[in-house]
Amino acid sequence: MTTIDDLRTPTDSRWPDRIAPLAAGWLGLWGVLALVSTLTGAGYPFGANDPHGGDVNLLRLVPVDIATPLFAGVLLTAAVAALAMSRPAVRPPGPLRVLLAGYGWAVAFALAVVVPDARVLVVLGYLPILIVGAPFGWPPVDYSDVFNWALFGRFAALLGGLLLAGAVLAWQRRTAGACVSCGRDGADRGWTTPAAAARWGRWAAGIAAIIPLTYAAIRFAWAAGIPLGISREFLTEMQDSGLVWAGFGLAAFATVGAILTLGLVQRWGERFPRWMVGLAGRRVPVTLAVVPATLVAISVTAASLGLLSNPKFWELTGGTSLTGAPMLLWPVWGVALGAAAYAYHLRRRGACRRCGRG
Repeated sequence: MTTIDDLRTPTDSRWPDRIAPLAAGWLGLWGVLALVSTLTGAGYPFGANDPHGGDVNLLRLVPVDIATPLFAGVLLTAAVAALAMSRPAVRPPGPLRVLLAGYGWAVAFALAVVVPDARVLVVLGYLPILIVGAPFGWPPVDYSDVFNWALFGRFAALLGGLLLAGAVLAWQRRTAGACVSCGRDGADRGWTTPAAAARWGRWAAGIAAIIPLTYAAIRFAWAAGIPLGISREFLTEMQDSGLVWAGFGLAAFATVGAILTLGLVQRWGERFPRWMVGLAGRRVPVTLAVVPATLVAISVTAASLGLLSNPKFWELTGGTSLTGAPMLLWPVWGVALGAAAYAYHLRRRGACRRCGRG
């Protein structure tokens, strides 16, 4: 029977051998759907075709009649590239290797960071409230407006980007003669050692915890009736519409996230605390900390791109006012959280069961 300790080392799995075919299949499927959308003129869920949030998505800048075939072409060529990366390790010529890797990483970034926008982060933040409040009819929202085709398309793009990134990473490691699971090649790099990762990881975790707390503090003040950074009239409008409690929910999510971020550099982030009955004293699986932190880091970065590029954001928040200033730091938050998660991985990954290094 598998125990929670059996999951502690992500390199125990055979994911590097499977991820390229998975990426090729997923991207190929969505590429075909995008091709069908191109031919039929229906089904493309972004830009002008998205009535619920298209204004915070960078794809709004590309006309639908251009974006749809472009999307199909990018997905299908990325699927072919991922399929090529699943072949046995044969190091291609330098220019071809750079071109293939560069294209793979560019598409992975676009799918995981550019396409999703703020809606993915908002849904992740509201999900606990939506699940708990659903039986009681609160919050009073139409769930079909929330969980729609446009949202599904964003999560599909995020998954495709992550799969493609994993495929490119495994392929680069394989063709460079490094271990495809852990990336070690026998050369000792100072900044990746556990001791070094512990040092710079503390700074990254501290930054990644402070930024969401500043955002949460302002929203908590609004929920308490304090018009911090806004007028009393606007606060009253938010209270009447219930929007202030939506902000409270996101603030609570950000606070919990900040606390969990500190766990990446604390002892209780490595072993479950005593008060957790049934888990007390057990090692925290590395993936249990790294995967959620990485997902939030990507979602925050994606949200910041759409928000900060939207003129309405600057009109409503004033940009550098107390209302908008914390969100100006979201790109830093995303990068810092990703770095903290990577530092945690480096500290705790241990010896690789595939190559024995470490």
